[in-house]
Amino acid sequence: MSFPPLPLCLPRTCLFSGSCVSHRCGFLCLAVLADVEEFYAFCDPEKENLCLYGLLNGSWEVALPSEEVPPEMLEPALGINFTRDVMKRRDWLPLVAVHSDTWLISVAYFYASDLNDNDRYLLH
Repeated sequence: MSFPPLPLCLPRTCLFSGSCVSHRCGFLCLAVLADVEEFYAFCDPEKENLCLYGLLNGSWEVALPSEEVPPEMLEPALGINFTRDVMKRRDWLPLVAVHSDTWLISVAYFYASDLNDNDRYLLH
């Protein structure tokens, strides 16, 4: 599933931050649970270092590493396609999911770092 890249979202409120993260979270479920065959096909080991990206519209994309990632934000796991054929699918998908989940947490912290005191209080 390939979509044009979306501009970097810089949320300024707690609700908008949560919305951005939850929409990106939808990609994890789609790619590794619902769209498994399509996701598996996109992760061709013959291609360059591929990453799994969650987009703000809740979809996913397998693409080369983005050059637009802010230095404060963790990059998605590089090379998810290289281990595809050397691991069993049931072992490979959870590995990709763990790395994607780590990236999603990084995105959440990146957005939360810009919130003011009142918005941070709302996170509790």
